[in-house]
Amino acid sequence: MADEVHSPLLALIKDQAMLDDLQYEEVVSEHKRGGTPVIQILQDFGIMDLDAILQTMANHLGTEVVSLAGRDLKPDLLGLIPANTAKMYQCVPVDSQNGVLRVAFAEPLDPGRTDELAFVVKRDVQLVVADPNEIHKAIEKYYGEENADFSDILKQLGEDEDIAKEVEQIEDIDDEAVVAGLANEAPIVRFVNLVLLQAVQDRASDIHFEPFETEFRIRYRVDGALYEMSPPPKHLALPVVSRIKVMANLNISERRLPQDGRIAYTIGKRGIDLRVSTLPTQFGESVVLRVLDRNAVNLELETLGFPKDVYDFVTEVIQRPNGIFVVTGPTGCGKTTTLYSCLRRVNAIDTKLLTAEDPVEFDIDGIMQVAINDALGMTFGKALRSFLRQDPDIIMVGEMRDLETAQIAVQASLTGHLVLSTLHTNDAPGAVTRLIDMGTEPFLISSTLMGVLAQRLVRRICKNCKTPFEPTESQLAMLNLSPHDLGDKVFYYGRGCQNCNDTGYKGRKGIYELLVVNDTLRSLITERAPTVVVRQKAVEMGMVTLREDGLRSIFEGDTTVEEVVKYT
Repeated sequence: MADEVHSPLLALIKDQAMLDDLQYEEVVSEHKRGGTPVIQILQDFGIMDLDAILQTMANHLGTEVVSLAGRDLKPDLLGLIPANTAKMYQCVPVDSQNGVLRVAFAEPLDPGRTDELAFVVKRDVQLVVADPNEIHKAIEKYYGEENADFSDILKQLGEDEDIAKEVEQIEDIDDEAVVAGLANEAPIVRFVNLVLLQAVQDRASDIHFEPFETEFRIRYRVDGALYEMSPPPKHLALPVVSRIKVMANLNISERRLPQDGRIAYTIGKRGIDLRVSTLPTQFGESVVLRVLDRNAVNLELETLGFPKDVYDFVTEVIQRPNGIFVVTGPTGCGKTTTLYSCLRRVNAIDTKLLTAEDPVEFDIDGIMQVAINDALGMTFGKALRSFLRQDPDIIMVGEMRDLETAQIAVQASLTGHLVLSTLHTNDAPGAVTRLIDMGTEPFLISSTLMGVLAQRLVRRICKNCKTPFEPTESQLAMLNLSPHDLGDKVFYYGRGCQNCNDTGYKGRKGIYELLVVNDTLRSLITERAPTVVVRQKAVEMGMVTLREDGLRSIFEGDTTVEEVVKYT
């Protein structure tokens, strides 16, 4: 089970035979159901009390248990660990003896954290065990308001002449060991950690590190739009990029070829996955991190904001025994999240689910997930052919890219499997034409395709600074509306406030277009009717287009005219 990996405490207590198999299963299922920390469940179920749990961990680690209750931590001691570092590692300094800093971690069994912290604070660190609730309270009390200012760290790094000299030397000699040493310098480690922490706090989906001739830029993508941070000194490009490559286990001496990797990262109590992509450019390597925050993504169908008719169709179609259901739209419009939510809904003990993904974005318990790797010959086609010998009920294909994948998906659905997949097309009817253009026989598409859902993500107006306004005629013209179409409908925009970083937007919502394939459309598909004809017929039969669903969001006060025009 995945939880064994995620809970070293549970593994330790089971190894020491302090709970039986039945208790173990109960704790695991409770942890999966509600996400309650294992340490709390062990107490709630009366398996062990807090003192016994802490002592067990301390004995295992060869250290002692300390109490933080009533302990007054002095500012000079607290100053040894910066606020952001304390929050990131969820730790507090307890005391300092003979140059050794004793630190209590909320997750003491997480290996490597002590070494990492020692590295960042440039001191010998000794681990002690304390009540995690007391640690969280201490962090809130002593580090709550203080926030290591980004500009302060930038200033320190800019003034750090040693790093600038080392970068100059590396550019001359290109020694891998020297690059690695530079990437592991404490200020660089701290700076990269701070960038990642800031990105997660700002709900960024991507972080871009971009070297140019005279500057080094860092930008975040939040709710689909890019925002620039204060640019660090140009000479930091090499050490910062090298630091990220070290974290992702990439080859730091290879700077001429693109590389891809992954970083599993813990910020506080949150597990974050970062997908790393490097690209050699004229002035150094450009790196983009895709942030996959498991805590920020809710994989429940109800939370996707489907209109009622779309929700009813999707929940019904994923219960069918066979056929193909396709979700379509551009990159980053939430297709994978929609499909994962569908899989979560049908993930039961009596159903075998297999997915082929490039790459696997979220690990879901109970589903066999296969990562596609074209370089090793593990293509979608190869994975799918193997899938059919694995006795699945439902198959998810990350993307139908070519004829081979489409053909096997069709075969799978004809032989009694439900297939879920994605395609890159502008609208729902376009998916039919795309499949035909790939070379799939129209009669096979018409007999297997059950529905196509096109979707886009538009930015939500910030609730804090939402303001009604009177739309101009040109704004209405963009939506093909006239003033008398409006009636008493109210339009809104976001003025911009501290809550939304003065953007006027906070969060995103989906807009949808659902093509339900019925007998009329099947005969049009078999006749190879062009997209326009399929679209017209679908609209006649009640299909709500992306633009119309966008208008619904505008009239409900969720988004703006500009957002809907931009994406539909």
